[in-house]
Amino acid sequence: MSQSTSSISVKKRAIVLGAAGYSGAELVRLLSQHPSMQLVAAYASEGRTAEPFSSLYPRFQQQVDLLVEPWRDSELTDLAQRADVAFLALPHEASEQLAPKLVQAGLTVFDLSGAFRLKNPALYPEFYGYQHQHPAYLVSAPYGLAEWITQDELEQSLFAVAGCYPTASSLALLPLVKQQLLAEYSVPVISAVSGVSGAGRKASLSTSFCEVGLAAYGFFSHRHRPEIEQCLGRSVVFTPHLGNFKRGILATIVVTLAENVSKAQVDAAFQHSYQHKPLVRLLNRSPNVADVAGTPFCDLFWQQQGQQLVIVAAIDNLLKGAAAQAIQLANLKYQWSETSGLLAGDPYE
Repeated sequence: MSQSTSSISVKKRAIVLGAAGYSGAELVRLLSQHPSMQLVAAYASEGRTAEPFSSLYPRFQQQVDLLVEPWRDSELTDLAQRADVAFLALPHEASEQLAPKLVQAGLTVFDLSGAFRLKNPALYPEFYGYQHQHPAYLVSAPYGLAEWITQDELEQSLFAVAGCYPTASSLALLPLVKQQLLAEYSVPVISAVSGVSGAGRKASLSTSFCEVGLAAYGFFSHRHRPEIEQCLGRSVVFTPHLGNFKRGILATIVVTLAENVSKAQVDAAFQHSYQHKPLVRLLNRSPNVADVAGTPFCDLFWQQQGQQLVIVAAIDNLLKGAAAQAIQLANLKYQWSETSGLLAGDPYE
């Protein structure tokens, strides 16, 4: 067998469901350039007609030659013979129904929706508006925050990829929580701004670029609040904002440290947590969303005054907050380089 044939034969065969949306399109792009995965199919919702990917996203002409087909459940019949891995960029309820079927068909599933993130099924009616039908999978599906996932969790077959706001917030706070540097009474206050792509591709007046200025929303009721609290193991005040830029999230977080916690202790907590994590960059200046847009990085900065600490985190909501994190988790699961397929390709325009 030639070297090229051997190389192709060991690639994981991947499919994307939800390829017509922004996060799904990023998955298609990243998988098309991944050295260890072969993108074999891309699907959109059942009601759509088949369409070339480059028609949906013309900037990929002569780069990604793939037909985006409507999904039908009949595809499940022989899917295990055609694919090994499925990436889901679907609405929450659609993912909840489909992900277990894909796992039962023998695929490993990376789900970008919120369908399996919260471990308490009682939270779904309040924050997602429906009763969860597969609570057993809530227990078994690891929460996919790539820098903090464990080796045992990587043995599972269904991964609940962390949300965009929770990724920025949790990466900023977990080093302090794990080292017990926060005051016991401290409730982190998170103020985070996202670009309009976070609302998805579907047209809406409220997210039209011409209509968006800068506004807060979802006070105390946003579905990412319980996700952040679950990840940190403590209450937070989380206020999201919508800004008039395309993509990116900037989260500014204020906490109170325990008494006598020094700057050296705080610095050491971040260095210890992320010194071997190639997609987290520790900065000596406050991050800018322009520097992370189109990249898989999370940029972190912190400033201390007495017991008060401000942490600033910046990510691309479609990449580190969605598609790139899913690929990063697949890289970890299959013991490839953590950045494989993530640091090459088209720069953001």
